[in-house]
Amino acid sequence: MFLHALGHFHPENVLDNAFFESLDIGTTDAWITERVGIQRRHTVLPLDYIRETKNRDPRAAIEAALYSNAETGRRAAELALRRAGLSAKDVGLVIAGGCSPDECIPAEACRIAEALGIDAPALDLDAACSSFCAQLWFLEGMRPERLPDFVLVVNPENSTRVVDYSDRSSAVLWGDGSSAAILSPRVPGRFRITRTLLSGDPSGADKVVVPRAGHFRQQGSAVQAFAIKRAGETFTALKEYWLSGDREHRSPADLTFIGHQANLRMLESVARRCEVPEGRHLYNVDRRGNCGASGAPTVMSELWDDDEKLGDAIAMAVVGSGLTWAGALFERTQPRRSSIR
Repeated sequence: MFLHALGHFHPENVLDNAFFESLDIGTTDAWITERVGIQRRHTVLPLDYIRETKNRDPRAAIEAALYSNAETGRRAAELALRRAGLSAKDVGLVIAGGCSPDECIPAEACRIAEALGIDAPALDLDAACSSFCAQLWFLEGMRPERLPDFVLVVNPENSTRVVDYSDRSSAVLWGDGSSAAILSPRVPGRFRITRTLLSGDPSGADKVVVPRAGHFRQQGSAVQAFAIKRAGETFTALKEYWLSGDREHRSPADLTFIGHQANLRMLESVARRCEVPEGRHLYNVDRRGNCGASGAPTVMSELWDDDEKLGDAIAMAVVGSGLTWAGALFERTQPRRSSIR
């Protein structure tokens, strides 16, 4: 499976740490920075709505939101299509998924395809925050002849709508952002996805939950330990694969790590345990917050034109509710271009 392009979109409203101090919920910039390392995050919600209601009723947040999932997904997808030099008519399949869809039915992918004017099958594959790499795992396992030339994968994530803004432990984590990827089973692109992984432990299904018309909740310490362990295992497995076989000339120092953007302290722990070299750990959680399934792909999308930063190979390791964890190895198929900043 080839990756032709990525796109991303973050709404314009910003929740910085000073905003959370103003909510008077017992938090400070120093407390947030020390615990999770996040300075800013984006939201589809009006800031006055959060100040006045603290989102007591998530159903009201759907009405208050400035953008729907279909709209943020459309914007991310349009950037990916432009970068790939393609149009909506070139897409033969749309897959979407994430943490908090707008509707039970139709599939979020159908709404996004409609917004883009795509006339093709559209369906959702959800694995919460690990959705993107799980979707790649399913696509890689399909017979190429059953897939069209180009597949659009979109992860629209606007989970600030399900956050309880009177709960300091969860309110400071989440940000909104959507990602999109253009894939092909046969047309060569800038990166080739050479390995995908997917694992799960359903006995932990109750550890991270977003109930219908309810607030996000999680067992924080247990989830943190799970995320560190499984993300580390996934990165290590991808690294070992990358170094194996005819890859003797490769060094661990050449492999870039992009993890699930849950919080910076968790990512730093994974990077230390896995001995990721300085400069090979890429993240945006400090300024975007936890954007669920779109977090890791938006890191890669924001650096799409910076070949030096991305390097020759990227190991993406993500974790999510379920409990699930997944990964993907992206290997460059074309020589690096000069960095464009």
